[in-house]
Amino acid sequence: MTPSVIRTQLISHEGLRLKPYRCTSGKLTIGVGRNLEARGLSEEEALLLLDNDIAICVNDLQEIFAGSFWRSPEIVQRVLIDMRFNLGSSGFRGFKKMIKAVKAHDFNTAAVEMQDSNWFVQVKDRGITLVEMMLKAA
Repeated sequence: MTPSVIRTQLISHEGLRLKPYRCTSGKLTIGVGRNLEARGLSEEEALLLLDNDIAICVNDLQEIFAGSFWRSPEIVQRVLIDMRFNLGSSGFRGFKKMIKAVKAHDFNTAAVEMQDSNWFVQVKDRGITLVEMMLKAA
């Protein structure tokens, strides 16, 4: 038996849902009948999801920075990926002044703009760490 045969059968019987839902017995479930309450995710699965999410963030940042993302210092790239991951695409794009400062390689102003936000207050230590990282690039 090939994996695709049983995969097709299980998808036919269980369905394929890409967002969490309650199965007929009320358990929080995702994918093809994955009971999140009983099994959750393995570390390997969680890291695979993370790697995919990082790739999505990087692709979005390359679009935002019109291909110049990789010309920023690595520490700035890490700050931007972290913020984009945390804020989502539309939330990150709201940091217009910070984005403009990063494009100009004015990392001091970028750090100030990060601090001057509700996000900075909400994320507490994460915000402090990311601002400090941005300032190291200055």
